[in-house]
Amino acid sequence: MRATTVAIPDPGLLQRFLTYSGPNAAFIRRGEGFVALGEAARFETDSPDAADVWWSEVADHIDHDSELPGAYGTSPLAVGSFTFDPDHSEERSVLIVPEVVVGKRDGQSWMTTIGDGSQSLDIPPPGEPLEAPSGLQLRQGSLSENVWMDIVGEVIRLIRRGEVDKVVLARDLLAHAENPIDVRWLVNRLLHRYPTTWTYLVDGMVGATPELLIRRQGGLATSRVLAGTVSLDPSNTNALVKAAELATSSKDVAEHEFAVESVARALAPYCSAMNVPETPSVLPLPNVLHLATDITGVTDPDTSSLALAAALHPSAAVCGTPTFAARDIISELESMDRGRYAGPVGWVDSSGDGEWTIALRGGQIKQDSPDTIQLFAGSGLVIDSDPPAELAETKAKFLPMLQALGLADT
Repeated sequence: MRATTVAIPDPGLLQRFLTYSGPNAAFIRRGEGFVALGEAARFETDSPDAADVWWSEVADHIDHDSELPGAYGTSPLAVGSFTFDPDHSEERSVLIVPEVVVGKRDGQSWMTTIGDGSQSLDIPPPGEPLEAPSGLQLRQGSLSENVWMDIVGEVIRLIRRGEVDKVVLARDLLAHAENPIDVRWLVNRLLHRYPTTWTYLVDGMVGATPELLIRRQGGLATSRVLAGTVSLDPSNTNALVKAAELATSSKDVAEHEFAVESVARALAPYCSAMNVPETPSVLPLPNVLHLATDITGVTDPDTSSLALAAALHPSAAVCGTPTFAARDIISELESMDRGRYAGPVGWVDSSGDGEWTIALRGGQIKQDSPDTIQLFAGSGLVIDSDPPAELAETKAKFLPMLQALGLADT
C-alpha cells in the first residue's frame, strides 16, 4: 500500500468529519486526535499479540510519503478495539487500517491517505447533519439491580474468605430506539460534555473513557490508573469535601493500590526506568471523582504501544487481583458477555507509537441490531465493599452515555 501525509489548514472541530458516509473511527481528547474514514484493511482476531504481528507486517509494506516526518501520530496508523476476555466472549477483536485520517495535535493539522495511491488529497465538504434517534427507551440488561447486588454480596464473601483480593463486577443496560442509532451522533454529544476524556469510536464501540491504558511516544510510556470512585452532583455536593473523603477512604485507597501495583508490575519488564508516584491524585469529572496515578517509564523502542497494551491488559482496575482468579469469578458470576467493553481501544502508528485507553463509560451497537445500544458500567469490589454503594457507583458511571442519549438529565 501507499500512504501520503500532508499538512492541512486547521480543520476546526474534528467531529465534523464524522458526517462523511462509510465506516468511521474517532479518537479525540481536548479537541485533538483524529477522525478516520473508510477501511483499507481489516484484521479480526482473538489476540492483541496477533494483531501486533499483523500490523507490523502491514506497516513494513506501506510506502509512506510525508510532509511531517517524525511528527507524533502522523504516520499511517491502525485503530483497534479488543475483547476483555477472548476465552469467554463471542465477540472478536478488530484492528482496522483506515483509508483517510484527518488529525490535529499540538497546533499541527494533517491528513493521511492510505491505499493504492489513487486517493484524493483534497478534504471533501461535510456531509449531511447527523440525526438523533427517536423513541429511545431504557430497558433492563442481563440482570435486575437486586440480582446484581446479590452477586456483589457473593463476591464480597469470596474476598473475605481470602479467595481473591479484588474483583471488578460489571452490569449492563439496553437503550432501544425506533430507528437505527447513529453512533457518530453519540460521539458529538460525548465530546460536548466530556472534553477532557478520550472519546472513542471503533467498529460500533463508542464512549468517553477517562482511563489511559498506555501511551507510547518515542521512548516514553505513560499509563493513567483510575480506581476508587465517588459520585458527584455539582449542584448539591461540595467537590472539595468529596475529594477529601475519597482520598482518605481506606476502601478506595486499597482498591487503587491494587490497580497501580498490577500496572507497574506488568510494565516493568519493558522499561529501563519507571516513576510510580507514592500517592494518587484526585481526578474530577462532571459526575464522579476518581483516584488517579500516572505511571511513566522509559520503554524499549522495539515494543509497540499495542504490544504494551496487550501486556497490561487486564489490569486490576477492570478485572481484579489476582488476575486469573478474578477473571474466573467474572466469567462465572457476571452473567453477561462483556465483549469489547473494558478492553483496550485506541491506535498504533507505523513506528509503534500510539495511545490505548480502556473502553469504559461506553457501549456497543452491533450490526445485527442497529436500533439498540448495550451500555456497560462496573465497580471494583474489595473487602470493605457494600452492595448498595457499588450499585450507586455503576449508576454514576452509566450517566455519561445516558446523558448523551438524552435518557438522563444533563
